[in-house]
Amino acid sequence: MSYPILHTLHLFAALLFVGTVFFEVLILESVRKHVPAEAMRLLEHAIGRRARQLMPWVMLMLFGAGLGMLWLRYLPALASPQSSAFGLLLGLKVLLAVSVLGHFLLVMLLFHRGRMSLRISQWIHLSVFAHVLAIVLLAKGMFYLSW
Repeated sequence: MSYPILHTLHLFAALLFVGTVFFEVLILESVRKHVPAEAMRLLEHAIGRRARQLMPWVMLMLFGAGLGMLWLRYLPALASPQSSAFGLLLGLKVLLAVSVLGHFLLVMLLFHRGRMSLRISQWIHLSVFAHVLAIVLLAKGMFYLSW
């Protein structure tokens, strides 16, 4: 597959994933204060069910395209990340992305075992939110920062 196609797929998947995280953290959490508890529980259940159907495919496309881009164009930059700002920022971005994947797998495991709680879910959402903010900043910085 060509780099431009992988790049486009990666961007669309990133938009969907980051948009979902932003929605859940910045909008859904503030709505909780204004909606009756039972209605909120039903809403969260419906959103969670849809997210569990869709997000594995989004993650597959996001990481699949990211790995494809890495293989086709960026592997030399990661071979010696200290030699350039681009390589260092890319390396940090990859580490954060692997951490996000770990969070995602943890969520899947907790749901599978029936151990997911509201408190754990909120903590994971905040952590992933911080990760994706950093990833977006690193992704932009890779092309604008140099030293």
